[in-house]
Amino acid sequence: MTDIVERYDIPVQHFWLHGPRSDRPVEYDAAAGIWGVHGYPEAHEILGDPETFSSDTFRVIPKPLMPDAEEFSLAGFITQIDPPEHGKLRKLVSSAFTRKVVADLEPRIAAVTHELLDAARDRGRLELVADLAYPLPVIVIAELLGVPGGDRALFKQWADALFQRDAKISLTEPAEQREEDIDAMKSWRDMSAYLADHAAERRRNPRADLLTRLVEAELDGERLPAGQVVNFAILLLLAGHVTTTMLLGNTVLCLDAFPEQQDRVRAHRAAVPALIEESLRYLTPFAAISRTTTRAAELGGETIPADQLLMVWLGAANRDPRQFPEPALFDPGRDPNPHLAFGRGIHFCLGAPLARLEGRIALNILLDRFDRLRTDPDDPVAFIPTPTMTGVRRLPLR
Repeated sequence: MTDIVERYDIPVQHFWLHGPRSDRPVEYDAAAGIWGVHGYPEAHEILGDPETFSSDTFRVIPKPLMPDAEEFSLAGFITQIDPPEHGKLRKLVSSAFTRKVVADLEPRIAAVTHELLDAARDRGRLELVADLAYPLPVIVIAELLGVPGGDRALFKQWADALFQRDAKISLTEPAEQREEDIDAMKSWRDMSAYLADHAAERRRNPRADLLTRLVEAELDGERLPAGQVVNFAILLLLAGHVTTTMLLGNTVLCLDAFPEQQDRVRAHRAAVPALIEESLRYLTPFAAISRTTTRAAELGGETIPADQLLMVWLGAANRDPRQFPEPALFDPGRDPNPHLAFGRGIHFCLGAPLARLEGRIALNILLDRFDRLRTDPDDPVAFIPTPTMTGVRRLPLR
């Protein structure tokens, strides 16, 4: 691991990539007021028990650390909602991500991939993130949602402000209004206003898209409130592209780091899906998620009281030697490979089939069109600084 860490200058906050941690799978960080969960069995248990480990994490965050309630609401965010409300909301859009619906997108995904690579070829240079890994999933999810894919520069600006932050997660540090927090709230307001306008237009002129489905959806006999529709749309737009952007960039980075695996997958294309799964384990895109305890719980040899915030480090759990032999080894032949990159249980990533399909199609086309996928030593790879995300923000290829 030292070689890959030094070669790509992986940020220190991505601690799980810098070598083994202590053998304590659950630890309390008194300075931050947060429990860290690093073990696979412990993470697996948490994700499978929403009654004990709630997704409603904002209830334990001190009010001085919370954004203004008038500017920021989590209504409609299924990632922060527990049963039974969670199941009702998830059902509203689950039909848009069935196997058949996703499979039918294959020709469009392939066409967009070729268009983007043609444009990069005409410019004479390929920077994987800007030229393909970002625009491809944005165009696809924008078309599904029903907003203009041509606005993707706006979407990127908003996503960067919300996600690409290097702040340490803490419940105890003073509430200082940093510049990046101000930028994040402005982006939130702008994105909310943008999607509210599109939702209002769908009420007047319905279309065959996800946004119309949200506007017309009923929950317990009533239409969703406007704010809930907007938040649901924000989640779909952001989650619908950020994971795939990181997945594709990370997988190409692994092919550069392990050229013998690139040779193998070129010779045996049926191995592409397994390569992607190992990439998800090895460089887990959303490397941490949060939960709160609803009651005291025994976990990893520790007693965690009720109403505590837990950071579940999926990136570390996916490298737990108790589950994955030689976890620092990039091995697409792992079978089984029960990684937690897309979560588990009721909150398993709704868009996982789409992300996997986009990754498979794009990677096969890249292998078709390029004799060798290699990074440019004169133009270094740049990682996203956010502690809870593993992905490249720049990946120039030569």
